[in-house]
Amino acid sequence: MWYNRCMENEINIPKTLQQAILQYADEDKCLELLMMARWPDGVIKCPYCEGEAVGFVRSRRLFQCKRIGCRKQFSIKVGTYMEDSPLKLSTWLPAMWLITNAKNGISSYEISRSLDVTQKTAWFMLHRIRLSFGNIDTSDMSGTVECDETYIGGLEKNKHECKKAKNGRGSVGKECVMALLERGDSNKKSRAVC
Repeated sequence: MWYNRCMENEINIPKTLQQAILQYADEDKCLELLMMARWPDGVIKCPYCEGEAVGFVRSRRLFQCKRIGCRKQFSIKVGTYMEDSPLKLSTWLPAMWLITNAKNGISSYEISRSLDVTQKTAWFMLHRIRLSFGNIDTSDMSGTVECDETYIGGLEKNKHECKKAKNGRGSVGKECVMALLERGDSNKKSRAVC
């Protein structure tokens, strides 16, 4: 995800809400931040043909491929979970900051109030951002890795008669949630994957 790339490339991520408001208020600053995260080597590539001959249309904040066979225009959002969204980057980035910094989670109603968008828009953004958090590759985990699981679901006696699992106890009729934790050391941060 872009946030992890920002941390790896030491891009300035705001630590307080006031810093986030100041940093993400300008659409051009948001575009620069995402460009550094998406193309850390500075070479902008077309998502359609992988060509490196790309120009920038400043008036529309779009990129345009200059290869003769392609010549397509694309925004920074193409190929990300923000694609096909009419929302500005100055709305997406504060939402990402709010979600990643909410210790106990955040509801779509709270995002709606904080960003002055409708609850349906906040719900859409929340689900897209959460979906992006799940795309973590677990194959590169090393060192001390801990695993734990839990079963989530209500008691059978509280369910309607047609939804009760007729046989078994304990985990019957419940969803299993498993998480992996890679312990960090002085050189590396700890990280968790669900």
